[in-house]
Amino acid sequence: MEFSVSKPDLVRELGLSQGVVEKRTTIPILSNVLLEAADDRLTLTATDLELGIRCSCPAQVKKPGSGTIPARRLLDYVRLLPDADIQVKVGDNHWASLVCGRSRTRMAGMSRESFPELPQMPDPIAEFPAKVLSALIDKTIFAISTEESRFTLNGAQLILRPTSMALVATDGHRLALAEQPIEFAADTSFRGLLPRKAMTEIKSLVSESGADTMIQFAATENHLFFRLAGRLLISRKLTGNFPDYDRVLPKEQAHALSMPREDLRAAIERVAQFADERSRAIRVQVAPGELKVHSSLSETGESEETLPAVFDGPAIEIGFNAQYLIDFLRASQEAEATLLLRDSVSAGELRPSGESVNYIYRYVVMPMRI
Repeated sequence: MEFSVSKPDLVRELGLSQGVVEKRTTIPILSNVLLEAADDRLTLTATDLELGIRCSCPAQVKKPGSGTIPARRLLDYVRLLPDADIQVKVGDNHWASLVCGRSRTRMAGMSRESFPELPQMPDPIAEFPAKVLSALIDKTIFAISTEESRFTLNGAQLILRPTSMALVATDGHRLALAEQPIEFAADTSFRGLLPRKAMTEIKSLVSESGADTMIQFAATENHLFFRLAGRLLISRKLTGNFPDYDRVLPKEQAHALSMPREDLRAAIERVAQFADERSRAIRVQVAPGELKVHSSLSETGESEETLPAVFDGPAIEIGFNAQYLIDFLRASQEAEATLLLRDSVSAGELRPSGESVNYIYRYVVMPMRI
């Protein structure tokens, strides 16, 4: 195999593969990127067996072929080259030679036959703007469980209906539901578990490709496929049954408290400096016309903030994990936030509020004993 490719193009596509390449593996080939040159295109493929990415860029192909090279080492080296064309040649012994200006380098590769085959993408079942999925990910990814033993909670439930797309995530202590109205075909129906790592890589692809890019989505029994701007991300589905989130969502909340989102976020962030590092517990007190947040540590001090708020219900005192509240208040982009409460022992719910809200965003947080 022999080809030449521009350094910026190669760096860009190699960079997108880094989140997928297995860093620590007992299977050495998974640390490599597969390069395939044909028809004036260079195709790059990386996988960790759970996630795979295939992208390409223009190249002048002198001799078609394929080979694998250590992905991290290749990117780290190519980044340091001048912005010029790079001549790449991979011999039958799997060694790759790179020439760029006065720089000449040889790198040991591995046989292409050892590289895993990625599944082929079937016909798409839906197409939607990348910015829609990216926004849903921003609103839910922080609620995914980080406990590997709870593997069904290590991702988000992706739901497609004829009139909407939604993501739902939970770690057992909180639940985030984000749903965006969007028109699909009348028979569109899909539910599947999208792993956290795949969500992170989708964000990277959207950032590189542009928010106005369209995503073609397909699924098989075991895999999910996302194609955008000529790049393809393939994710293995998480197995198992996602919790019945409809049972967790409060059917009604007796009392609603509304206030500027940024004011609430800033107040909780300040008070949280004096919360216990492990529990992050703060006390929230609501009363007609105001909200108080308070935390104290006997050895370091205490903090309290009072905010004016629209509320005409009875006084309620409830404990929450401050970080859980902050996560929502950072993810929401609306000027106003509404806190819905029933009593001091029931789950609280946060929602964005205001005339500009044209989507559903519900965030349920379990209370804490203080």
